Amino acid sequence: MLCVPRTRMLCVLLVFLSVPALLPAQSHAVQTISAASAESRTAAAFNEARKMGPPALRAFLYRMPKGGDLHIHLSGAIYAETWIRAAGEEHLCVNVQSLSFTKPDNGACKSGEVPASQVPLNQDLYDHLVDSFSMRTFIPTTADSGHDQFFATFDRFADADKGRTGEWINDVASRAAAQNEQYLELMNTPSFSEAADLATKIGFNPNFVQYRQQLLDAGFRKFVPAAQAHFDQADRNREQIAHCGQPDAQPACKVEIRYIYQVLRDKPPPVVFAQILLGFEAASTDPRIVAINLVQPEDAYYSMRDYHMHMEMIRALHPFYPNVHITLHAGELAFGMVPPAGLSFHIRDAVEVAQAERIGHGVDIMYENHPYQLLREMAEKHTMVEICLTSNAVILNVKGKDHPFMIYRKYGVPVALATDDEGVSRIDLTHEYVRAAETYPLTYLDLKEMVRTSIEHAFLPGASLWQKTTPETFDKPVAACAGQLGNETPTGACARFIAGSQKAQQQWELERRFHVFEASF
Repeated sequence: MLCVPRTRMLCVLLVFLSVPALLPAQSHAVQTISAASAESRTAAAFNEARKMGPPALRAFLYRMPKGGDLHIHLSGAIYAETWIRAAGEEHLCVNVQSLSFTKPDNGACKSGEVPASQVPLNQDLYDHLVDSFSMRTFIPTTADSGHDQFFATFDRFADADKGRTGEWINDVASRAAAQNEQYLELMNTPSFSEAADLATKIGFNPNFVQYRQQLLDAGFRKFVPAAQAHFDQADRNREQIAHCGQPDAQPACKVEIRYIYQVLRDKPPPVVFAQILLGFEAASTDPRIVAINLVQPEDAYYSMRDYHMHMEMIRALHPFYPNVHITLHAGELAFGMVPPAGLSFHIRDAVEVAQAERIGHGVDIMYENHPYQLLREMAEKHTMVEICLTSNAVILNVKGKDHPFMIYRKYGVPVALATDDEGVSRIDLTHEYVRAAETYPLTYLDLKEMVRTSIEHAFLPGASLWQKTTPETFDKPVAACAGQLGNETPTGACARFIAGSQKAQQQWELERRFHVFEASF
């Protein structure tokens, strides 16, 4: 049909009327073509942004849906400026020599200290304190490595965290919401001193099943309510601060939060065992606590000496708490930090002994015994790696081609980007996507796959939205939801399926966000 300009509208109408009504299968095909076209335009926009450099790439990736951050320590996620403000409100002091917070003595700061509330009036001290609490401006020297600076920050601001967990959660969730993140698994350590004291008093028993029973018989479970109350109070405070459930609710309220019980492993064996047991006990009856994880420097004395023992503790206890997930810091080491033998077994022990479903960092994978066999095993088990590029660069000085990121991808091991300690590192999750895109030959579809992987491997109950035709693919939803991805709300059998799975609910929301994002190009 030939159309001239003056009759174009009539011509378009006639063409529309001449097309037969689409059958359901045809409608699904048109929707698929439309989605593919939007995805292609978005991929082209990503390529153009990359050509223009990191600022343009950040603007693109800031808006892009990023799913979940599965490896994030709550205390390390808070920026130094927030710690300083909180310390002032808590009437703490600052030791000007050590650049750390201290508690006042009878309401007054000691010699060599100043009130934290006065720090903002002294720009030089303020700047030095921010640097002390973070990696900002840090330059490694012979006696002061990035590793040392990074881990030293936590003791310097530790006293500022006084009943403010809910405030910190809201801070992190607000930053996540602004970047189009929807889900966080926050690592946090409730008080465990009483549990540790009991384990120490009873005396260490290397038969961990017996040791558990000894502790339970001695009333160990009385410590569990306090651990759960820690998260109760945090949630209440967060909801109050963000006005969740109110007409003026902040965007942070839309970020789904789960917790990972954080065990401090650089401790004597009875103390570590008590924490692991307390974490299992708390998580087994509290659905907000989805997993346990062992933290602190992997090269520290107890961490290295007792690493295999810690894995055996988890293996012995996990059968009593089968619904509690396991994710572990493993392989956060670089050549030279420890003797070569110390690099050869941590990831394998986490995967094979402790049966971890995810590992954090995994940097020394190629120094493991039989690394290629281990890579294939991780791919077969779908053991996901939480990749923290900036953290690995500043702590371990491992980056670019020295990082095994592309090796994991080559062998089909699922990976997702994470921040680790975004406050200490002075980053956010968008920064990690920019770093990955700038460093490695990744396409938009590669990034999209990692985003989907973050929700697929989130520790949420319920079936996946995706049919697994091949491992770690996201190309076909379950039959009930075919043709509906990207819609605002599911209907029919799909709605019933989504309602029965917390994981599928987050995956549905992610696809809706991708639809909105890609439609903007």
